[in-house]
Amino acid sequence: MQVWKEYQAQHKERFLEELLDLLRIPSVSADSRFNGDVQKCAEAVKQRLQEAGADKVEVCPTAGHPIVYGEKIIDPSLPTVLVYGHYDVQPADPLELWHSGPFEPVIKDGNIYARGSADDKGQFYMHVKAFETMNKTNTIPCNIKFMIEGEEEVGSANLGIFLEQNKEKLKADVVLISDTSMISLEDPSIDTGLRGLAYMEVEVTGPNRDLHSGVYGGAVANPATILAKMIASLHDENNHITIPGFYDKVQELTPEERADLNSAPFDEEAYKKDLGIADVWGEKGYSTIERTGIRPTLEVNGIWGGYTGEGSKTVLPSKAFAKISMRLVPNQDWHEISDLFTKHFEAIAPKSVTVKVNKHHGGSPYVTPTDSVAYKAAHKAIDTTFGKAPIPVRGGGSIPIVALFEKTLGLKTVLMGFGLDSDNLHSPNEKYGLANYYKGIETIPYFHQYFAEMSK
Repeated sequence: MQVWKEYQAQHKERFLEELLDLLRIPSVSADSRFNGDVQKCAEAVKQRLQEAGADKVEVCPTAGHPIVYGEKIIDPSLPTVLVYGHYDVQPADPLELWHSGPFEPVIKDGNIYARGSADDKGQFYMHVKAFETMNKTNTIPCNIKFMIEGEEEVGSANLGIFLEQNKEKLKADVVLISDTSMISLEDPSIDTGLRGLAYMEVEVTGPNRDLHSGVYGGAVANPATILAKMIASLHDENNHITIPGFYDKVQELTPEERADLNSAPFDEEAYKKDLGIADVWGEKGYSTIERTGIRPTLEVNGIWGGYTGEGSKTVLPSKAFAKISMRLVPNQDWHEISDLFTKHFEAIAPKSVTVKVNKHHGGSPYVTPTDSVAYKAAHKAIDTTFGKAPIPVRGGGSIPIVALFEKTLGLKTVLMGFGLDSDNLHSPNEKYGLANYYKGIETIPYFHQYFAEMSK
């Protein structure tokens, strides 16, 4: 609609400045040192929702970080869209690898560089500005609710409780999320599924104290060495995960479904060049697209032990640690996989060490129905603003709360993300394209318009 385009053009610079202000708040949910900043960010989100025209905006306390809720009910008889996002961000470490301050946003080469720019402040804030566009031009076609949480990056531990306690408040017809990516602005896509997650931390203990590696080396098991061997054994020569029962419930796609998946544009040479790698790696018999979308994985997210300071210290460490995550696909249950991992990891430990496995958090995989009114509305909205029909793809990431939305609220979710896989999510120099940000603000109102029209 022309009125949307005119409003967005008139307020374009303000839309950007408001996002930059949010990005300057270091709302790191995993680090208690930033608790005050997380609260500050929640209050800032509340203010922006109020300014955009939402009613009944509130910062809802939880046992952890708060959830920001707001709504605009124009007619109870009309369909309702529940917009979900998160204002918390990943830790910025390692800081020395950032080209600019992670919480000092810089615009360079058409991108906003800052922690949270793509994940998820830039993406959820598109919805706030799209809502403002419709509200200020008196063109809101349906009821809209917002639920923006502050614990997504630490597993959304308290969101499930919030859903159970606020079913009536959160009553809607569909959940709309922008926390995923698309192939490119030239080849727009929609995620039709997400992988699940099981996140573990392991601790391997040898002697009761750090030892002199000359006096004891060769006679006492080194926990760091043992841990490395145990981790290495979790994949075989075909990069197949060796945990017994791990693949028992994996949903296999038909050859036709795999062919459709691999029809999406993908340049493997450009992929390798962008990452600075000589070759790809993964489970034998599957393409890169399949490995990151329809196959489960096991990855080491961090490993440490012994002396890691400057210079040398010849020590045989008492303990070694690793953080390990597993991405899961349809029919895999994260609780069951966590148990299988624990049982196997304890079983392969030699008698010379003891092993402790801690389960951090997880979530179920999810597949979006592509025949729903909401999916068709998202498809049409992207086709309208991009001038090109979106390609359905499977996302490799995880949003554990999506399966919980269906279980607790009975709601399906549409994943309409505008980020790119190259946006350095969870890495130094995270970025989000200005064009992506503005394209999202342009597209989202059409989703609401088409969803309202198609729901009649």
